[in-house]
Amino acid sequence: MSVISNTTTITSVGAPSRRNTELALLVFAVVIPVFAYANVGLAINGKLPSGMLSYGLGLTALATVAHLAVRKFAPYADPLLLPLATLLNGMGLVFIWRLDQSQRLIQLAKYEYGSFSPSTPKQLLFSALGVALFVGVLILLKDHRILQRYTYISMVAALVLLILPVFFPPVFGARIWVRIPGVGSLQPGEFAKIILSVFFAGYLMVKRDALALASRRFMGLYLPRGRDLGPILVIWGLSILILVFETDLGTSLLFFGLFVIMLYVATERTSWIVFGLLMSAVGAVGVTTFESQVQGRVNAWLDPFAVFTTGKGSDQVAQALMSFGSGGIFGTGLGQGHSDLIGFAANSDFILATVGEELGLAGLMAFLLIYGLIVERGVRTALAARDPFGKLLAIGLSGAFALQIFVVAGGVMGLIPLTGMTMPFVAAGGSSVIANWALIGILLRISDTARRPAPAPAPSPDAEPTQVVRVQ
Repeated sequence: MSVISNTTTITSVGAPSRRNTELALLVFAVVIPVFAYANVGLAINGKLPSGMLSYGLGLTALATVAHLAVRKFAPYADPLLLPLATLLNGMGLVFIWRLDQSQRLIQLAKYEYGSFSPSTPKQLLFSALGVALFVGVLILLKDHRILQRYTYISMVAALVLLILPVFFPPVFGARIWVRIPGVGSLQPGEFAKIILSVFFAGYLMVKRDALALASRRFMGLYLPRGRDLGPILVIWGLSILILVFETDLGTSLLFFGLFVIMLYVATERTSWIVFGLLMSAVGAVGVTTFESQVQGRVNAWLDPFAVFTTGKGSDQVAQALMSFGSGGIFGTGLGQGHSDLIGFAANSDFILATVGEELGLAGLMAFLLIYGLIVERGVRTALAARDPFGKLLAIGLSGAFALQIFVVAGGVMGLIPLTGMTMPFVAAGGSSVIANWALIGILLRISDTARRPAPAPAPSPDAEPTQVVRVQ
């Protein structure tokens, strides 16, 4: 038997950054929309669109800038969030451009406003601004825990953003827009959901122990103490006020639902979910009884085809349902649908109907799966976060994103009354795409902090060198 003594160096290997994986996925996230863009041009005009090169270069430039920013400032962030957001943004630009080619919508715009202005160039500009804000978040927000310092400031900012539309004239019956001269319209609710997530995360991190205490058990549920019902009653009251004065069902549902989700995650009490659902039902019934605008949306949801028999109301929901039915399983093909019959909302609220008609059930499920993956990666980030504030903030941002998908898709598909919100990254709307790029940036910052390997301990000068002896 021989004894061989040799010294080996033992090093700690950190988690892989996965940036090359992200780059490979980004290639597909750019190629797929460019291919779809070409398909739309061939279907409508029988030739490749003239702007195909500029569109491809523009989308490639946005993806490249975003990737380089992540590689530099958040090297350990989740590798899927950026490619998924890029793919949705790129496909959204394709569908908006497809609707810009509709002669029906062009004639309708000229009849109503005297001229037609395509939405695609503006949406591409807003996408660039969104990516710029995304990069700014990664550069300026070195640590997400800094946001905890601004818990109550964020509450004030969110309330200002939610109340601001009250002082501006309604658009299509809802006060959700703020018109800035020389700039255009802004939808404050899109930014308020991010700021509210910061406030709720900071507040619940401090109060979660008190809110988790139960007073008694009733029908298998641990009921919260009466003194702890104050916060949820205040948030419920504010959401009802938003619904009454702004007739904005989407923001009201998002506002209250976000708080209930984060409250449940913070306390692990199912009773809060039950209370939230009951209070939502009571508030919705009460407001619907007295508010004609909300009542009209509920009636259109209960009987979307009544407009064809009574001649009253809007046929948008009915046209959307017929678009889904026309698409079938595999769709009519890009550029070959008739969802432009919906009217002006075809490229904003109802753009999902175009997806369902031209890509069919298979394409629609693919879009919903991509949205689901973004939510799943956000929840995974929350589970991996090492601090309670980061966990609550990640789950709040993911929950807000998921709720917006639900209320928009549910309204277009007839599952719930129409809310008037826009589909993230896909629908036309500057506020939506800019705010959601910022949301993705914050999630990546939390993910980078959670996945970053812990620094190796400094070697002690008193420690003696050791040798690993291998016996053969």
